[in-house]
Amino acid sequence: MGDMNQLQALFGGTFDPVHYGHLLPVEALANLVGLGRVTIMPNNVPPHRPQPEASAAQRKTMLELAIADKPLFALDDRELKRDTPSWSAQTLQEWREEQGPTRPLAFIIGQDSLLTFPTWHRYDTILSQCHLIVCRRPGYAMVMDSEVDQQWLLQHQTHRIDDLHTLPAGKIYLAETPWFNISATQIRARLARDENCDELVPTRVLDYIREQGLYR
Repeated sequence: MGDMNQLQALFGGTFDPVHYGHLLPVEALANLVGLGRVTIMPNNVPPHRPQPEASAAQRKTMLELAIADKPLFALDDRELKRDTPSWSAQTLQEWREEQGPTRPLAFIIGQDSLLTFPTWHRYDTILSQCHLIVCRRPGYAMVMDSEVDQQWLLQHQTHRIDDLHTLPAGKIYLAETPWFNISATQIRARLARDENCDELVPTRVLDYIREQGLYR
């Protein structure tokens, strides 16, 4: 991991709980675009939003268990240590400052997030810090809501994986990743009904959920 110019990616989420719908598309993406390291960053949920059922410490532990045998992934818990909402723009700016101006950095988001991206806090600064890699959902049109936003997408979009490795930031790459119809909401409901989730959640995470009496 010593190469200063190796493409690194950040992947954020609530992870309440982490499941294969988070991990498998990102593993496929890493193979597809050649990612050496993906840093998972659990979000601190702002106080005015519905709170996760698991505490910040529990969400962090579940992630640690899920990635323990996956060298692709690292964990960054800086957002959990903040009392303020997690603004991606701020986190990505900090990350860029730490990594230096030349290293290629990417932020992994889902297609649904790209569609709402122009509503994000200081969204226009994000592409100056990193690339966006979008995990496509098969069958969903990739057209932005407004003509202005569609022009923004087309202006930054690249079809060349090489751009992600040679430029430090500024491109949007739409990746054809497998999509798993798994949601944390659905998993919490299944766990509450004591239904089997072995296919959906890593075993170590399920053991921890039972041990902690979560999502009952």
